[in-house]
Amino acid sequence: MTLDGSCCEIKSEPAPTCPVGFGKNNSPNATKNNNDLMIPAVCPVKGEKNTLNPLNNMPHFIDTKKLPGQQLDLPIERIISSIPRGTSENEGNWEYPSPQQMFNAMIRKGKGEVPEDAVESMVDVHNFLNEGAWQQILEWEQPYIERTNTSPRLLKFTGRPSDLSPKARMYLLLGKIFPETYNTEPPFDRHDWTVLRKKSSFFGDSTSLENGNEADKNDWQKVRYVIDYYGGPDDAHGMPTFFLDVRPALDNFTNAKDRFQHWAGPLWRKAMGDIEDDN
Repeated sequence: MTLDGSCCEIKSEPAPTCPVGFGKNNSPNATKNNNDLMIPAVCPVKGEKNTLNPLNNMPHFIDTKKLPGQQLDLPIERIISSIPRGTSENEGNWEYPSPQQMFNAMIRKGKGEVPEDAVESMVDVHNFLNEGAWQQILEWEQPYIERTNTSPRLLKFTGRPSDLSPKARMYLLLGKIFPETYNTEPPFDRHDWTVLRKKSSFFGDSTSLENGNEADKNDWQKVRYVIDYYGGPDDAHGMPTFFLDVRPALDNFTNAKDRFQHWAGPLWRKAMGDIEDDN
């Protein structure tokens, strides 16, 4: 399977909406975690009130027990992602639910008949997409990483599969007018991720953390990212492809400036002859 950062030229049927967590990590830093450690699951799915973790809108704990009538034994091992969690290195990285946890959550949420033999593949795909999303966020954050010598962290996130982003809505409208150029299918999922960016002393507007100690409030600023997930056509080998549209939300001037520079900068440099010829 492949993943690309662009999204506006996809012309394929959308994949199923993300129902719950992720699984085996494609990152070289991924490692198995002790099954007894009850760390919150990752994929944000809204559920019962008063039982959800506010950082991901998921139940605090997802059962790993095999369900009655379940035929296959699904793995219960959970994998640590490459995505740092919270405001401190002591909080470690976000952890992905196991295939069994994913299956249990899908059944509990009334997702219908879930093919047991497909759950591990679902887990792999969801994990793959989120690792890809984080890598694209790191690309956006690179100027700030160089400025502060500190990598960003993921504070929280939420799934919004029913809420089209303004950009996705715009692409759908353009797709009706220019179907040969723009995407004609909506994204199959949307996530909003709240990323912590190390504050610099001379630049950047910030949003204070609602919780945490004063040191945390002084050290980090919150940056909301919007991620639209698109399904693309199969590649030459018959493998599915996915397109992620990852960008900071237009919540403030800094994010708007970053988006303008991110997309307009390469065009300007190319016009000025600053981009080397690959040939």
